[in-house]
Amino acid sequence: TAIIGRYKLSVQSTASGSSSPTSLGTFVLLFNPWSSDDDVFMPNKAECEEYVLEEFGIIFAGNKNHINSFGWNFGQFQEDILNICLSMLDRSLNYRQDPDTDVSHRNDPKYLGRVLSAMVNANDDQGVLLGNWSGNYEGGKSPSSWTGSVEILQSWKKSGFKPVKYGQCWVFAAVLTTVLRCLGIPTRAITNFSSAHDADGNLRVDEFYDASGNHLDRAADSIWNFHVWNESWFSRSDLGPSYSGWQVLDATPQEESEGIYQCGPASRHAIKEGEVDLDYDCPFVFAEVNADCMYWNYDPATRKKTLIFSQSTEIGQFISTKAVGRDDRVDVTNDYKYEEGSKKERDIFKKARKKLGLEDKFDPTAPTQEEIDQKPDISGKFKVAGPFEVGKDLSLTLVLENLQSDAKTVHVNMTAWSTVYTRRPVHEIWKDSITATLSPKEEKQFPIKISYSEYQQQLTTDKMIQVTALCHVEGGIQVLVQRDITLDNPAIDIQVLGEAKVNKEVDVEVIFTNPIEAEVMDCVLHVQGNDLLRGILEIAAPQLKAGEKSTTKFKLTPFETGPKHLLVNFSCDKFPDIKTFKVVNV
Repeated sequence: TAIIGRYKLSVQSTASGSSSPTSLGTFVLLFNPWSSDDDVFMPNKAECEEYVLEEFGIIFAGNKNHINSFGWNFGQFQEDILNICLSMLDRSLNYRQDPDTDVSHRNDPKYLGRVLSAMVNANDDQGVLLGNWSGNYEGGKSPSSWTGSVEILQSWKKSGFKPVKYGQCWVFAAVLTTVLRCLGIPTRAITNFSSAHDADGNLRVDEFYDASGNHLDRAADSIWNFHVWNESWFSRSDLGPSYSGWQVLDATPQEESEGIYQCGPASRHAIKEGEVDLDYDCPFVFAEVNADCMYWNYDPATRKKTLIFSQSTEIGQFISTKAVGRDDRVDVTNDYKYEEGSKKERDIFKKARKKLGLEDKFDPTAPTQEEIDQKPDISGKFKVAGPFEVGKDLSLTLVLENLQSDAKTVHVNMTAWSTVYTRRPVHEIWKDSITATLSPKEEKQFPIKISYSEYQQQLTTDKMIQVTALCHVEGGIQVLVQRDITLDNPAIDIQVLGEAKVNKEVDVEVIFTNPIEAEVMDCVLHVQGNDLLRGILEIAAPQLKAGEKSTTKFKLTPFETGPKHLLVNFSCDKFPDIKTFKVVNV
């Protein structure tokens, strides 16, 4: 129960009559998840290995239709990281305002988790990372270019603790994982697909579209393709034993909590049971995985909004984390909520609304029951064949089906926009409109093609496109069809040529083939791997003509035995941040 941090150790001998103590130096006290008396005690040894000692991780991203992943170097035991984590505590607002009280609480993981969730973002306190979701990352590094926390934390210290540019959710979560593991608190990164950002706390997310089908960026609410936060393992003496275990912490600055951009710890058990009145920030986390969605048509001229449809099973899907001891995905959705659509899940949602006082309060912005109950005359969906790759044309099919026994005429306005992963539209790529008559119960298919030349200049580093069709049915209600597309980068391949042995040089080659009909320039390779090389290796690679293949060679001299992860990030003007990793057995 002692407070963690750096202690001075001295010895005093009374025998020699000298009363001045001799300093033996300093030691750092951490949390101890192997000790059954510690708040962070984790009985499963394999989980301790993964969530405290493992320096490599996998972060899941993409969207609910197409989950992808990339490696990350947490590097919590690398040079100077422990010092940086301790100085982070001494730079927090709490410490600056009242150092004695702050230090006296440093034996409490829930206190430290909350303080550090604020310190990892730069809002309020000149913390580690400055967030940027604009799609323009001039003056800093694009969030998708990072491959590890060490470089970020070291840059923060080197600059005199000026915020590092730029972060997005997975970068905030990865850095918080590094800091908490470094201090001995078991921690992991969690990805939630179709994650709600409920800005106004009504457990409802509103999205607006104009008559042409453009997604309007006018609401504070949003539905992110994915969002990454943390879970840390500790007991909750403040709430009772059933709320101990995994606690949600979120360092991404989304909404203020007690006037500061911090979030958590929210007990995962409390979220599942709808106990949104418990500390800390349960309503926000509950909404991230449970909010209902309302899709509206909005006319900017008249300011009139009409409900297109509502959806209660959309939010919080495929909640993912890395497996213990393996590089696989584990689905933890059932730990956050009861099965979607089940009576139990709806009951918990009602319970949460009641606790937040939403059941009895009139909400003028809410749709009427009549609007919610209305049934469309047609249904629509986008069909896609296989994954999409950057550099190739995109082909998809709009499928419309008449659900009625009389013919229907439909006017369809279609758009495609490049977006950041929060689904904020950035550039219009394509638009088209069609009018079709559907016979009774008829299904019709309309092929859509968006060429590489149309989207190439507009794509963000998240490589995401939102395709929308707003269908105006004559004499009926509108139907909104949408699909979020994540494009995959072309592959790069790593080959280790020969056996990797401690203190022996080994050659590695990275192979890339240019898949497009144009030259790629400004090719550069960034390589890192704990115990394989020191720091980050940057290598210029040759420019490549259409279809040309390049092989870039470099040498490693490993300095520890065991399975080690080599992370490679290849960038060029047409393909930023092609990432891969390889396990090297030393």
